[in-house]
Amino acid sequence: MYVVTVTFEPHPGQMDAFLPLMLDNARRSLGDEPGCHRFDVCLSADRNSVFLYELYTDEVAFAAHVETPHCKAFDVAVADMVRQKTVNIYELV
Repeated sequence: MYVVTVTFEPHPGQMDAFLPLMLDNARRSLGDEPGCHRFDVCLSADRNSVFLYELYTDEVAFAAHVETPHCKAFDVAVADMVRQKTVNIYELV
């Protein structure tokens, strides 16, 4: 199994527009992709960043997720909202 963590830092004032789009993308990943087993979302106390945790069967499943239409559409929709995006992938042993 592979854990993928993503930290999004939206531009100031963009969180209310960004968060629903991000949650929709995560729900679609869980519902539409057989390789996605779980997601959790945490919003920082200061509302300056969002931490996303996803669990995938393997690295191939995550690579397939990045190529899905809903993931690509999400990236386009939030391109002007996000100041920084940090992705980390860890293999569970």
